[in-house]
Parts: sequence; C-alpha cells; structure tokens
Amino acid sequence: MPAHASAPSTSLSGRQWGVVLVVAALQFVNILDFVIVMPIGPRLSTALGFPASHLPWMNGSYTATASLAGLLGALFLDRFDRRKAVGVAVAGLTVGTALCGFAGDFTTLLMARSVAGAFGGPATSLCFAIIADTIPPQSRGKAMGTVMGAFSVASVFGVPAGLWLAEHVGWRAPFFVVAGLGAAVMSGSVLLLPSLRGHLTGERRGVSDLLRLVLVRDVQLSYLMTAVVMSAGFVLIPNIAAYLQFNLGVPESLIKYAYLAGGVASLVATQGGGRLVDAFGSFRVGTLGTALVLVVVFTVFYLPRQSMAPGLVLAAFAGFMMAQGLRNVSYTTLTTKVPDPALRAMFQSLQSAVQHGATALAAFGSGLLLSEAARPLQPGDRIDRPLRMLVGMDQVSLVSMALSLCIPPLLLAVERRVQARSVAATAAPASAD
Repeated sequence: MPAHASAPSTSLSGRQWGVVLVVAALQFVNILDFVIVMPIGPRLSTALGFPASHLPWMNGSYTATASLAGLLGALFLDRFDRRKAVGVAVAGLTVGTALCGFAGDFTTLLMARSVAGAFGGPATSLCFAIIADTIPPQSRGKAMGTVMGAFSVASVFGVPAGLWLAEHVGWRAPFFVVAGLGAAVMSGSVLLLPSLRGHLTGERRGVSDLLRLVLVRDVQLSYLMTAVVMSAGFVLIPNIAAYLQFNLGVPESLIKYAYLAGGVASLVATQGGGRLVDAFGSFRVGTLGTALVLVVVFTVFYLPRQSMAPGLVLAAFAGFMMAQGLRNVSYTTLTTKVPDPALRAMFQSLQSAVQHGATALAAFGSGLLLSEAARPLQPGDRIDRPLRMLVGMDQVSLVSMALSLCIPPLLLAVERRVQARSVAATAAPASAD
C-alpha cells in the first residue's frame, strides 16, 4: 500500500443506508417481541396465576429455543439468499408472537414463547449477517449502532405503548399488535431488500465446517465474550420490572416512563457508541459501558432498599440502559470482524445460539436464585403497594457484577487478535508485490 494512501471512508452510501434501515426495522420487531414480555411480566403473572419468581423461566423458554435454532441454522443458513431466509424467519416469529396472545395459562405461554424464539434467533443472526455482507469493516460500527438502535426505539416507543395497551385494553393486546407489525415489516423487507447471494459458493457446508469454525481460536474467544456479556445482563434484566414494583414499590403506571427514559438513553448510547467504536475501538468503549453498569447494579440492585424516589428510578434505569448500549454495540461490532465472509451466516447463527443459550442459562439461573415472599408492611406504605416481593436480588446482582468484570479483558483479547489478523492480511499483498 502506498505511504500516501488515505484511510478508507467511513461514510455509507444511499443504498447501504437503505439496507441498514430495513434491517433496523426487522430488528425493531424482533427486539420488541422479546422485550415487551419483561415489563408486562408482573401483569402476566397475576392474569395467568403464576408466581413472579417464574418470570425468568418465561424468558428462558424463548432464548433456549432460539439457541437451539441457531445451532441448527448454522448448518444451512449459508445455503440461501439472505433476503428469503430472513423473510421466513420473521414470518415464523410473527406467528409465535400471535400465539402468545391466545395463551390460557403459564404452560401454553411458555410453548408460544418457544415458537417465537425458534424463529427469532435465526432472524437476529441473519440481520447481522446482512450488515456484515453489505457494510465494510471501517463503517460497521456506525451501521451496527443504527441497527442496535432498534432496541432503543423499541424501549422508547414500543415498550411504553405496549404497557399502555396492557393497562387499557388487556395483556393480550401487545402481542397482537407486535404480530401485526411483524407481518408488515416482513412484507416490506422482501420487497425492499436486494437479493443477497454473494456468499453462495455452491459448496454445501456441514458438520465438518462447523467443527473447523469452532476450533478457530478467534472464534472461541468471540463466543466466550458473547456468552459473558449476555449472561451478565440477562441474569438481572428479566427481573427488573418485578423488582421495581414488588420490592421498591414503584407504581405500575411509572414503569413505562422508566422504559421510556432507558430507551432514550440507550438510543443515544448505541448511535454515539457505534461512532466511538469506529474511532477508538471496542475495548475502550466497552470498558466504559461496563464501568457504568457496575455502578448502577451495585447502588440500585445490590444495596438493600425498600423504596426509591421516582426521579431516582428514572435516572438509574436510564444509566443502566445507556451503559448496556455502549457495552453491547462494542462487542457486537467486534464480533462481526471475526469470521470469513463465506462462513458469516454460520458464524452468526452460532453466535445467535451462544447469545440465546447464555441468556437462557442466565434467566434460568436467576430463577433458581430468586424466590417470592410476603413483603413486610412498612410505616407509610401505600394501600395499593404489592404484598409480595422478590428475595435474592442481592445474589443475582453479585453474579452480574462478577461476570461484568470479565468483559474488558475479553474485549481486549479479541480486539488485538482481529487487529493483528487485519495487519497481516494487509501486509500479505504488499509482500507479494
């Protein structure tokens, strides 16, 4: 490479922005389907008659089947046009979400969530594979920040709207509305996304390719990092709404505003964080996010509290979501640089399996650490304050903080290996010349 060569541009073309926005819409529906269950969880437990301590199992059923689908998808998703594959995945997610609205008890709700997860997992991996296929590495942080902003938009608009529907129409309404959005976005993606077949080589990949992929040291470190990040977050996240309502006495009507504040903070973090990752690298940005997570988890969830001022609840939730956004955009952008293009969907499918598998184990684990008990009455309690509480959130918080401490070293290790490989690949053509 000539010494005077300029650095590659990080700007995106109009066509690339079009792909990014369609993928962001797909992820919005996918994420909304996943996150809407958590804030309405206390209402679901009351309506269907199951303990609030079982809520992590409801989230775990989704992520467990998503993990299994990711493992199976790793063997065949690279054989199909990305546009067709993601259309099928979102269609299945839409059906599973609609089935949740027809659930009559805890068991049927678990089954419906499992169906949604079986298609939601591959949808996530395909969305990230599309971004990696169409966006060059030097611009990928910006693109991933936009796509991951779907989580924030879902929190800013979708979660409060879903909570409003649950309060005024009934708990089934959010599922039906999300299913309708899924059908609309799925139809739009098939029409607007270009055919993406550049990864097709005519070679069918099987178990031997899968084994070769997972034996690569960079891949192993990437998956370990993914598992730790997801476990650190989701050992805690499914229980936040119930903890705020039952333990801290936050009124249900305030929960939607907490998610609104958190969504705005997360949107700022993912958009700004993606650009920071392009400029400063995943390790620095991810470490900053991890430090913020540790502060919030220790002060809000670990220290014993029986109440919290509404303003402090909003600030704490916003801080937590901003920190999570910085951390997630850092590790996700980094993992897209690990695989070779021909194995990208296989890598992303396994990545999805690891993500959802770690999330399921974390959710199930928190369910084992938590129990439900009668809440002791306190002087000055509101008459409508719940008479039950979650026990064990201090232990859950300790697990979350311990896992978070492992994230910066893993970010640094993967980033250094990716950079070394990139330098070697750039030097090879120069040596040949």
